[in-house]
Order: sequence, then C-alpha cells, then structure tokens
Amino acid sequence: MALACEPLCHFGGRLYFTSFPNPPPRSEVLNRLAAEPDYAPRIRGASAGSSSSVTPDDDAKYYYFTIDDQLLYLSFFQDWGPLNLAMVYKACILIHELLQDQTLSSHRLVLYSSNDPRRKANAALLMALYVMIVQQRPPWEAFHPIAEIDIQDCLWGIYKAMQNGLCDMNEFDVEEYEYYEKVENGDWNWLTPNFIAFASPVDPVWIKREREKVEEGKADASASPPKPTTRDLALQRKLPATFLNCLDYFEKSNIRLVVRLNNPLYDRQHFLDRGISHQELYFDDGTNPTDEIVRKFIDMADEVVEAGGVVAIHCKAGLGRTGTLVGAYLIWKYGFTASEAIAFMRIARPGCVVGPQQQYMYLKQLEWCKWSAYDEVKRIRDMTAAAATAIVAPATPPAEDDRMDVSDGPVVAPSTTGPVPPPRKTPIAKRVASDSDADEEGDVLPALGVAPAPIRRKSKPASARPAGVRGTASEQRPTRVTRSAAGTAVIRRPGGAATALTVAKSVKANGQAPNKIPRLANGTSVRGTKEVAKEVAAASSTTRKLRNPPSPIPSRLPTLVAKRAHHNTTSVNELPAAAIAAAKSAVVAAGAWMTTNAAAVVSKEGRPNLRPIRRRRSSFSAADVVA
Repeated sequence: MALACEPLCHFGGRLYFTSFPNPPPRSEVLNRLAAEPDYAPRIRGASAGSSSSVTPDDDAKYYYFTIDDQLLYLSFFQDWGPLNLAMVYKACILIHELLQDQTLSSHRLVLYSSNDPRRKANAALLMALYVMIVQQRPPWEAFHPIAEIDIQDCLWGIYKAMQNGLCDMNEFDVEEYEYYEKVENGDWNWLTPNFIAFASPVDPVWIKREREKVEEGKADASASPPKPTTRDLALQRKLPATFLNCLDYFEKSNIRLVVRLNNPLYDRQHFLDRGISHQELYFDDGTNPTDEIVRKFIDMADEVVEAGGVVAIHCKAGLGRTGTLVGAYLIWKYGFTASEAIAFMRIARPGCVVGPQQQYMYLKQLEWCKWSAYDEVKRIRDMTAAAATAIVAPATPPAEDDRMDVSDGPVVAPSTTGPVPPPRKTPIAKRVASDSDADEEGDVLPALGVAPAPIRRKSKPASARPAGVRGTASEQRPTRVTRSAAGTAVIRRPGGAATALTVAKSVKANGQAPNKIPRLANGTSVRGTKEVAKEVAAASSTTRKLRNPPSPIPSRLPTLVAKRAHHNTTSVNELPAAAIAAAKSAVVAAGAWMTTNAAAVVSKEGRPNLRPIRRRRSSFSAADVVA
C-alpha cells in the first residue's frame, strides 16, 4: 500500500526524508501501515522497474518519525526559521539514538514533516545538519538530497563556524542555552565563543531617577552632580533579578567588554564596578550603522578577541543592531558571506538581522572584505618593517682601560687569578679622527689575557722636548691591540715574551683560559703557545701561511688579510738588526712561537712604501685595513 507522500530523499545509510500533505498522519499509523508486506514507498532517484521485478527496496522495513509536534519555531517577522541551536542539538540526539536502537537495526529511518514550506524546510535542515555535524560529511553532500529547498545558507553558515572553531556541539550545554535565552533569566545567547548577544538590562529605579533629573533641570552637563542620598543608594542596590543574573554571569564568564547600541536603560557603572569595560555605539533602532561605528566596533572587538576575552553586545532586544555588527565582524574576520553570517546567527539566536539591516549586510559585505584584505596587508607590512629594523648589534670590544707605560721598566702582565670580566657591548666613548701614523693598526680587540703593548712615541730627539716633559698626548697614546696583531703582540715589543710566558703559566695553574673572541673570516684566532708551536714547526721557513682552514662560521668583523699579505712581502734583509734580535729573544722566552718565520716580525720603520693616511678610527669599518 502506497501512502500519499513525496518520494523519499536518501541521505545515505539508513536515513531518509519525506513530507506528507498537511496535516500529516501520526507516526503510529504510518508505522502500522509500513509493517504490511506489500508496502513499498517511492524513492527519489530509483529506476522505475516492472511490476514483476523484485528489488532490495521491496523487502526493506521502514520506521517513520517526526519532530513537527515537538520542535516548534515561533516566528519573529513572518520568517520560516531556522530552529535554534538547542533544537538542532536535540534532533541530532534523537536521530543518533534511533540509529543505535537494536530493535530498529533492520529498518530504514524516515524523518517526515508536513508539506507546509516552513515546517518542511526546518525538518529537512535538521536531517542535513545531522549528516554534516555528526557524520562529518561536507555541506554539498548534505544538501544534495533536498536541493529544491533553499537551506544551503544555513548549512554553509554552520560549516564555516565549525571550521573556524565557532561552533562545537561537543561542548554545547543545552540546559544552559535554554535557561538563559528566557527573558526572565536574562535573554542572552552565545553567538560564538567570543561573543554574547543579549537584550538590554533594565533598571526601573535608575530610569525613574534619570527622568526626575531631567524634569528638575539637573541633567545639565555643566552642573555638578548631586551627591547620592542614603535612599538613592538603597534603591540602587535593589537591582532586578535579571540584571543581577547578567552581572554575575558576565563576571565569571571572562567578559572583557560590553557594547551598548541603544539608549541607556541602566547605569553602566554596574559593569565597571565588576571590572568590565563599557562602550557606547548608539544608532537608531531599525537603521544601519555608519562606517565609523562598524570600524570602531571591529577594532575594539578584535582587540578583545585576540587577547582571549569575550565581548557582550546588546541593543534593546539584542537582535537587529546587535546581529548587524557581529555579522560584520564575522565577514571581516572569518570570510563569511552575508547570507551565511545571518543564517548562522539566526540558528544561534533566532531573530537576528530581520528587516532592512539584512539588505544592508548584503550591500556592505564586499566592502568589509576589502577592509579585511587591507588590514591583513598592513599587518604583514608592519611585521616585515619591524623585522627589517631589528638590527643585531655587533659585538663591540671594550675600550682599553688598562694602559701601560713601559718606558721606565719592563711590561708587567695583568693578573689572571680572578675571573675575566665579559667584554662590554658598546664602546665607552666615540673614537676621534687621527692623522697620526701611529694609528696604522687595525680594529681593537677585547682583552685577551695578555699584556697590552707599551706606549709608542714618535721618534723625536730628547733635546727637542723640554726638560721634564715626556711628550704630547698623541705621543703617549698606547698602541691598540688588533685582531691581526693579537697573536704576535708578545714578540712585537720588548718584554712581550715575558708577558706571554706569564699568561701561559697562569692559565696552566688556574685552569682558566683568556677571553674568547669571534673567529676571523680566515679562520685564525688567538691560541695557546703549545698549539702555535706545533703549527709553526710544520710551516715553511720563508713565508707565513694560513695554518687552519677558513672557519665555517663567517665573521662579522673586518678581516686583515690585506695587511697580513703586506707583511709577507717583507724580506728578512730589510729588517733592522735590533728588531731581529728582540724577536729571537721573544721566541725563546715564549716557548718558541716561531722558528724561522721572522718575516712576520715587522716594525713600522721596516715597512716599505708607507704613506700617511687620514682616516676616522672605527672598530666597525673595514677602511682601517691598509693595502
């Protein structure tokens, strides 16, 4: 026996949907008729076979159930729905329990409704939402069996909310939802985990007092506010139960900001006393917000959302103006279309954005998307600019605090018994330009645990200076220890061998090595006397060569390759006898740092073709390298 119903729409598995003429029959009657042997309903998309052919559908059993008499939608403005989130949750639980029922394991489950367009659309949407939410099927598959019903915006709205973490039915509390949506309990709903839409709280005592102030002329902004009397404070404490319920719930729910869009019906100080910020963005009921209001709301709301807080927004009813601004944020932030945002918000809070504000969102959605794209480009550009300006300061050696004058005695090595202080990151003072040829050395190194070179003086006869005057400041300037000369500082000046030997003994006794410095680009560094002695022994006897391969880590400091190459061009015959003798004594005392490579021991007077050079002293510039 066939019933007068539409062909069954197959949603996959054992789930079907159909509709009957209004009023539909009761489920008990349908299930009794479906138990008859000759019952075979029509299935949409099935081929119409001959009467003698037998198909698997002929032997199938069917179980009919409906939600028309259980889940009812109360219209706001002749709208068809959709049913709210609590009803979606209940429908999903019902369908899932029927699928798990062992007594119905051999039956096909058919959800049916009246052919009234509103009830049919709501029932079909519940079945499609179950397929999408519980069975995790994409919205296009859930919509395909009922493509003639215009509910795709609702499916895509819920789908985008789920994809962006705005709707998780596993964490949904149906009892809390149904309790707080009632007017007597507060009339609010969670639209997303970061937004609560609620009706404006009303404090009749505060409204009455404000009206009295206006009537008595006390509302003038220039007049000083009267001090509250004991009676006023007592009345102010007697807030309505719905308002107190709202304050208590918001305080424990991480509400950081309350936005009011309507005329004041309560004292905002109540929220401020609870540590909740309060902002005013008024525009008339039934109208559309200006771009300035939308922009300001998006900025302040996104700041709270990004900080992990919640924004509570309300107008008088918490539907039209409230839904418009929240919908603008969903379009700007998550890429919803206007239809998807409205559909999703109407499921979360029925009645959102009904009337001219719906058309306004359709017209403004593209502009809000442009805002989003511009803001994202600006954010990336600012991040790139910030990263480009974040310059890592190079390791600057400290100034030379310990200057020694060895004119009257031998060089004494600094004490290495205590801990070596770390090098300072910035120089003490800016170096000044100098024309002196005594500044021909390269960049200054940090303290290496060896004695600084003695003060160098220009070669002037003693008769040229007044009696008792040791020389000018430039003549007494100490020679700076450079990275190219640090390793050979002990053999460049008299007394250097004793200094190096003292440091070596101190390191051996205390187990503490001198300060480390960055490797130069050619791989050379200051090393101990034993290591250098082994390398020198294996080197050639006429020229100085690099003994280590280049360091794999490039140096940020200027190299002194050109100056070192210039040293290598000097022959032994060009050196003064006094310099060679001093070098030989230094080699013996220092543990034979060098054997035959005396060409590296070069004094200023022995360098050929030197020319005076005017340059600014800088420990960061490669211009100090003299070619």
